[in-house]
Formats: sequence, C-alpha cells, structure tokens
Amino acid sequence: RGPAGREMAAAAFERCVLRRAAEHHYLRVRLELPDGGARPNAAQFKQLVVTALRELHGEVGAALPVDVLTYEEKTLSAILRVISSGLVKLWSALTLLGFYQNRRCAFRVLQTSPFLLALSGNSRELVL
Repeated sequence: RGPAGREMAAAAFERCVLRRAAEHHYLRVRLELPDGGARPNAAQFKQLVVTALRELHGEVGAALPVDVLTYEEKTLSAILRVISSGLVKLWSALTLLGFYQNRRCAFRVLQTSPFLLALSGNSRELVL
C-alpha cells in the first residue's frame, strides 16, 4: 500500500458530533452528614436541593426545574435531572451548601452526563 491507500483508509472513517446540545444533564450526587442524626427522606432531600438553589441564586434559582429521579435514603445518594442551561447553577448551589437542619453537611457530585445511561455504571467501581 502506498500513500494513496492510506488516504483511502483515512477517508473511510467519519467523525460524528452532536448537532445540538442535550436538553437535560444528569448528576449523581451524595449527601454527606458527618455527625449522623436523622436522614432526609425523598421529599426533604428535594427541599434541600431547592433550598441550596434559593440560598445561592435567590427565588429565580429556586424556580430552576430540578427532578430527583432516584433517591436512596440508606446511602443518601440520588440522580438529579436539570435542564442543561441550569447545570452550573445547580452544581454550584449544591457545592456551597454547608448545613442541613443546623448540622454540617456536604454534597458530593460523583458523576455528571448529558446521558442518563452513562450514570448506570461506574467503570471505577467495576469488579471483574
């Protein structure tokens, strides 16, 4: 094969790029409560997310549509869905929240993706 053969092989591959941005982003988050105590249920968890948005971004931030798709009270972890334009607002509000019921707390954003399926598994936790 000469240079012409290499050009034909290179031309056979096509790069595919998303034409438009994803409508939603998904975040896998975990709430850390270092001093134990009562754990929030699903409704309280959602209220905590709204409170975080309100504290940092005011009433406009609190109106950001955020859905709690799954919530595990045992591990305090959840998958959140937010419109893509609100991703930075939500992430920053969760990161800066420091208290839940006058107790220290912290949100950890474990994964984020425009595709829900990408959050179904974590290659870092894969056991062979």
